[in-house]
Amino acid sequence: MNLVVQGPRLQKSDLDFLATRTRPSSIARIADHAYRLSMETRTDISSWCEERKIDHAWIEEGRRFADLKLLAMDMDSTLITIECIDELGAYAGKKAEIAAVTEAAMRGEIKDYKESLRRRVSLLKDLEESALLRVYEDRLRLTPGAETLVEACKRNGVKLLLVSGGFTFFTDRLKARLGLDYTISNTLEVRGGRLTGGLVGDIVDADAKAAMFLKTITQLGAGKERTVAIGDGANDLKMMAEAGLSVAFRAKPVVAAQASCQLRWCGLDAVVNLFE
Repeated sequence: MNLVVQGPRLQKSDLDFLATRTRPSSIARIADHAYRLSMETRTDISSWCEERKIDHAWIEEGRRFADLKLLAMDMDSTLITIECIDELGAYAGKKAEIAAVTEAAMRGEIKDYKESLRRRVSLLKDLEESALLRVYEDRLRLTPGAETLVEACKRNGVKLLLVSGGFTFFTDRLKARLGLDYTISNTLEVRGGRLTGGLVGDIVDADAKAAMFLKTITQLGAGKERTVAIGDGANDLKMMAEAGLSVAFRAKPVVAAQASCQLRWCGLDAVVNLFE
C-alpha cells in the first residue's frame, strides 16, 4: 500500500514524523512537497494531516498514471475556480439568490438537481447574451494545476472528459482552449440576444454525467480500474462511483465521504502524484 502525502505546507519535519508513525519500507520524493511512502498496513493519520493542511491518500501499489485510459472531471469549482451560473447571476443582479440554491444543490440538500437548475436559470431571464463572454473573459480562471494535469494526460495518452451541469458556452471554449476530448453540459436558450430563462434539450444531471462517463469507457474499451473521476458536488457522485479512482476536489463533505480520496489543499496537478 502507498501513502501519498502532499501539500504546500508539507515540511521535512512532517515527513520525519510520518516515517516514525507509519514505519514505511521506502520513501520516494515525487515532487516539491509531495512524497510516497510504501508500507504493509494503513495507519490512521487523518486528523494529524487535517491539522497541518496536508493532503493524504492511500493508493494500491502498482497503479501507474500511464496505464489510465480516461480522466473525467467536473467544470465549475473543479477545472475552473468559479461557478459560472453564480457569476452570470451577478450581471443579472441575482447572484446571492442563485448562489444560495447552488450551494444547497452542491451539498445534496436539494434532491432534484434538474429543478434546482431550472430555478437558477429562470433568474437569468432577460440577461444580455454578451454577459456570457464577459464571464468567460473577465471572471473564469483555471484552477491551479489544471494545465499541468491536462498536459500529463496528453503526454500519457489519457483521454479527457469534461462533464458539467453548467453550460456549453463555457465547456465548448474550454474544450478548444485545452484540447479536451469530450464534453457534456447544458445549453442556455437565447432569443433576440437575451437569455430566456430556459434551457434547450435534456438537462445534464448526476445520471447524465454517469451515463456519459460509462459511454466513454465503453467507446475506449477501458476497464473501470483504468479511469479517474474528479468532482466536488453531490451531482458528481454517481459518476465518481463508476471510476477506478474517485477524487473529491475541494469538495462538499457528502462527496469527500464517498470518494476514494480527497484533495483540499493542493492543486489539480496533485492528481498525477497519486500514481506511480
